[in-house]
Amino acid sequence: MIQYIAGVVQTTSLPTLKSDPIDIIINIVFALAASIALLMVAIGGFRYVVSNGDPNATASAKNAILYAIIGLIVVIAAYSIVAFVVKGVA
Repeated sequence: MIQYIAGVVQTTSLPTLKSDPIDIIINIVFALAASIALLMVAIGGFRYVVSNGDPNATASAKNAILYAIIGLIVVIAAYSIVAFVVKGVA
């Protein structure tokens, strides 16, 4: 990417994938897990909206949202731990 600032041309590099295949696999797995958790939050929200006041459907939707958020927190914690360990080993 090229930026023109006060007549001076500066070049900045675009982000690239890390060359280590383990890092790529870890990033893909955790991105997929986080995406699934966010999708489950959206599905739980939709189920809550269309429950029409049915107590069982409302409770089921609330539980789906709660468990998806807990899963997202677990994914974030696991990613942090794995990143710490991999950087410590490397």
